[in-house]
Amino acid sequence: MIIEQLQKELIEYATSIGVDKIGFTHASPFHEMKNRLKRQQELQYQSGFEEPDIEKRTEPRLLLNSAESIIAIALAYPSKMEDAPVGKKGSRRGIFARASWGVDYHVAVRERLNLIEQWLKNRVPDVQTKSMVDTGELVDRAVAERAGIGWSGKNCSIITPEFGSYVYLGEMITNIPFIPDTPIENECGDCTLCLDVCPTGALVNPGQLNSKRCVAFLTQTKDFLPDEFRKEIGNRIYGCDTCQTVCPKNKGKMNWIHEEFKPEPELAKPLLKPLLHMSNKEFKAKFGYMSGSWRGKKPIQRNAIIALAHFKEQSAVPDLIEIMDKDERPVMRGTAAWAIGKIGGSDAEQALLKAREKETDEEVLKEIEKGLTLLKA
Repeated sequence: MIIEQLQKELIEYATSIGVDKIGFTHASPFHEMKNRLKRQQELQYQSGFEEPDIEKRTEPRLLLNSAESIIAIALAYPSKMEDAPVGKKGSRRGIFARASWGVDYHVAVRERLNLIEQWLKNRVPDVQTKSMVDTGELVDRAVAERAGIGWSGKNCSIITPEFGSYVYLGEMITNIPFIPDTPIENECGDCTLCLDVCPTGALVNPGQLNSKRCVAFLTQTKDFLPDEFRKEIGNRIYGCDTCQTVCPKNKGKMNWIHEEFKPEPELAKPLLKPLLHMSNKEFKAKFGYMSGSWRGKKPIQRNAIIALAHFKEQSAVPDLIEIMDKDERPVMRGTAAWAIGKIGGSDAEQALLKAREKETDEEVLKEIEKGLTLLKA
């Protein structure tokens, strides 16, 4: 079959299965990205969640030796929630980032890639492919940029003219020599809003992110959260959207397109106190289909404690005292102790002093002291 005709039919098919944008690029190495990744490595800006081998991240033919081109796809996700519940005193709420609303995007994007792969196999029997979504070796953003899906913004997101930066990305390496698309011109101009408002200064330069300072990364860690970041977390229990919500290119982009990505309000903005006592089974049953559940309940519960401290929610103090006294996990006990001191109240000092007498974990004891210091302040 003639490549031009196959490509045209593939674009039509992709649209029919809910792919919002599709682009094509050649399978040459990503030389500029390789240099950037090496620099990130030197500066120790990686999150640790990435593929560690830079060669694999930038050399498509190391992943598929017959590679001729790469197909990039994008699915738009909502930026606004309908009927969003409002937290109030006694019923405080946390929030999951937009990228965790609805069905896990890894599943949704991979389903589309699997369908495209099968469609190609039916037309080109000797086709070879390798697909990936987010956790794969290639840098999704680099592929999408070169394939004309959007430009790489100063906030380190791909920004599309149609959907802003609210898009999930996926790609497929193939041995079919599709005709490459032309990259889109960068339209960020002299705007620096995303850098100006980043809560932790993680956007150190346009297009350069220190992942270890990024709130989205910090909410996914499982250890004690460093003191300097606790205030900046606010009521975020998974992810951060600040650099997207301020972007002028996202203004008016609702993206209510796919039912599977529309959030269930009570899950996207859950009550905080019920999260504290949730079992693994309950957590998986309630949140397991969301991408924000991938690290388990521990980071979510720790972040919920920090959020309650952020609100100075007095009604949560009995719950926090119970966690400080009985939870088997040091991170939970210690974070609860800190939160009790942050919130204060008539029972706080006695509870912290009592916990100090029986606690044996050094890290937890440090957090108890922080709590006592906050009470005095």
